[in-house]
Amino acid sequence: MTIVHFLDPQGRHLRDAEGRDGERLLDVAQVAGMPLEGTCEGQMACSTCHVILAPADFAALPKASEEEEDMLDFASHATRHSRLACQIRLGGTLTEITVRMPGGVHDMSG
Repeated sequence: MTIVHFLDPQGRHLRDAEGRDGERLLDVAQVAGMPLEGTCEGQMACSTCHVILAPADFAALPKASEEEEDMLDFASHATRHSRLACQIRLGGTLTEITVRMPGGVHDMSG
């Protein structure tokens, strides 16, 4: 299991959630009520699941693919620690991960 700490755009704690090994961060975030659309359902055809990771967590994950980096070019408020939540699988050596919602994120799914 991986504990996911969700923060708002200002870095204030929103809630914690647990994710199973192999589960996508996007799925854990949506179950936890975070405002991530995932419009393309993880096909890397949008950037609506863009999140910002804590620097240490960003460094601990496998490097983003070129396709993911291209999609992040379209993400609002992207930073050097931005990733697409649909491309992050929980587990491995990461037992905790801190995820900040980017500024201006809107959930259009509800």
